[in-house]
Amino acid sequence: MANEPIREDFPYEEPSDLTGILAASPSAEKAPVLPEIPEEEVLKDRLRGAWIGRIAGCLLGKPVEGWRRDRLWPVLKATGNWPMKGYILKSSFTPELIEEHKLWTGACFADNVHYASPVDDDTNYTTFALKLVTRYGRDFTPADVAEGWLSWIPAFATCTAERAAYRNIAAGLQPPETATYKNPYREWIGAQIRGDFFGYINPGDPRTAAEMAFRDASISHVKNGIYGEMFIAAMIAAAAVERDIRTVIETGLAYVPAKSRLTADVREIVALYDAGKTADEIIEHIHTRFNEYSANDWCYTNSNAMIVTMALLCGGGEFGPSVCLAVQTGFDTDCNGATVGSVVGIRNGESGIDPYWYAPFEKRLYTSIEGYNLVEIPALADATFGLLKK
Repeated sequence: MANEPIREDFPYEEPSDLTGILAASPSAEKAPVLPEIPEEEVLKDRLRGAWIGRIAGCLLGKPVEGWRRDRLWPVLKATGNWPMKGYILKSSFTPELIEEHKLWTGACFADNVHYASPVDDDTNYTTFALKLVTRYGRDFTPADVAEGWLSWIPAFATCTAERAAYRNIAAGLQPPETATYKNPYREWIGAQIRGDFFGYINPGDPRTAAEMAFRDASISHVKNGIYGEMFIAAMIAAAAVERDIRTVIETGLAYVPAKSRLTADVREIVALYDAGKTADEIIEHIHTRFNEYSANDWCYTNSNAMIVTMALLCGGGEFGPSVCLAVQTGFDTDCNGATVGSVVGIRNGESGIDPYWYAPFEKRLYTSIEGYNLVEIPALADATFGLLKK
C-alpha cells in the first residue's frame, strides 16, 4: 500500500520530510511578526505558567479520559459542573451517581491527589524533552530522541504510535523507518502532545520550535501526525510573546503544509468562529465530522487539533474557560486539556493563573522519566529557562 501512487483527485499535499514540509508551507516565510522577548522575570513567570498550565489541564481531563459524551456530560450536569468550570471532584459524587455510571472513585480526581499523579504521557514527554535537550543540546537528532526513549522511558509508559516506534527502535530500526514499520497509529495524537517543550525554549522563535518538533515527531509519526507537533510547538513559541490568540494560531499554521488536512481542519474551526458560531455549535460540528466511538477518530491528530483550536478561540485567553472547553468536548480529554493549558499558561504566566488550578497538585509532578520522578515545577521552569538560546 505504501508504494501505491496517490490517487489523482487527492487534494492534499502532505510530505513527511522537513525540507518538503517547509516547501509546502509558503506562509512560513510570511508568518506573523511577533513582539520582542519580554524581560527575564516576565519570561520566567510565563515558563512557570506553561508547566503549571500543562499539568493542570492534564489533571482536569485525566480522570475522564476515554469517557464519551453520553457519560461525561450527565456526570458534569449531576455534579453542578455544567458548563464545565472546574475540576471534577470525588466528593461531588453521590452513591446513586457512582452506581449509575460505574464510577471508580480511586481515580486521580483533584481531591484525591497531593501531586500530579499517576504518571501520564502528556507530562512524561514534556519532562523527557527537558532531559533530551539538557543531555544532547538544542541540535539533538531523531536518533538522539530514539536513544533517549529506550534509555529513560519504560516501555509500558508508551502508547499507540510511541509503543510501535519503541518496539521498532529496540529491534534496531532507525528513524524515520521507526515511524512507518507496522505502525497504524502514525497520524494519531501522540506527537501532538510532545511538542510543548520545544515552544517553551524558543520564545518568539516558532520556526526553530517547529523544526525541533519535527526531529522529535519523525521517529514515530508521518504527515498530519508530524504536523500536529509542529503546530503546537510553534503556537507555544508565539504565545510566549504574543497576547492575541488568533495571531498565535496563525503562527502555528505557518509551519504546517498549506494544503494538508490539518490546515484545512483547523481553518474550518476558525471559519466557524468567524461566522459567529458558539462554542456549543462548534463542538457539535466536531462531533459531526468525527465519531468519538471510532478509536481512530477519537485519537486522531486532526480531530483533537480542532478541539484545541476551538478552546483557544472560544476561551478568549482565559485559563479556566479554555481548559474546561477542551475537556468538556470529549475525545482525548487529558491531551487536549494539557495542550490548551500549555498555550494559555505560557501566554498568561503563573501570575495569570488562579491558584485554584495548581492547589491540588501543590506544584509537584510525578513522572516515569529516569531521574525525574517527583519533581518541583519551579525547578522545572528554572531548568527550562537555562536552555533558552543565549
